[in-house]
Amino acid sequence: MLSVKPASSRVQLMFIGLAYAAVVVVAVCLLLGRYWMELQHRADVSAAGGMYAAGDLFLILFVACLFLVPTVFLIWYLARFEVLYTTYSRCLLAFSLTSPICLAFLYFGNSRVPDTLRLLFLVRLLCSPLILVCLAVSWFVSRFGPAKKPALFALLIEALTLGVAIVLLIRG
Repeated sequence: MLSVKPASSRVQLMFIGLAYAAVVVVAVCLLLGRYWMELQHRADVSAAGGMYAAGDLFLILFVACLFLVPTVFLIWYLARFEVLYTTYSRCLLAFSLTSPICLAFLYFGNSRVPDTLRLLFLVRLLCSPLILVCLAVSWFVSRFGPAKKPALFALLIEALTLGVAIVLLIRG
C-alpha cells in the first residue's frame, strides 16, 4: 500500500511564498496594462473619468481578492503553532479595534480631523469586508482556546462596526 507523506513545513512555506509572488506578478501586469491603456486613450480618460475610476476600483478589488487566496493558506499554516497563532490572534484583536476608532472619528470629527486622516479612516472602513473574511478564516482554523477567543472577539468587533457603519450610511 502506498502512503502519501504530508509536505514538510519548508515546502508548504515555499508554496505560499510562490503564491504570493505569482499574485504580485499578476497584479503588476494588470496594473501596468491599465496604466498603458490610460496613456493611449488620454482623451477618453478626461471625457469619461468616472468610468475609468470605476474600472480602477474594480481592478483594485480584484487584486485584493487575489491576495486573499495565499493569505488563507498562510493563516491555515500558522494555525498549527500555538504560541505563534495566539500572538497572531491578539494582534488581530488589536487591529480590529482600529475599525470602531476610525468610524468614530469619521462620524463625530467632521471639522476636527484633517482630510488626509479622514481619507485614511475611510479606506480602513472600506477594507473592512476583506478584513472580515480574513478574521473569519482566522477564527475558523484556530485550534487552541487561547487563540480562538481573541480571533472571535476581533471578528465580532469588525462585524459590529461594519453593521453600525452601514446603518449610519443608510440613515444618512
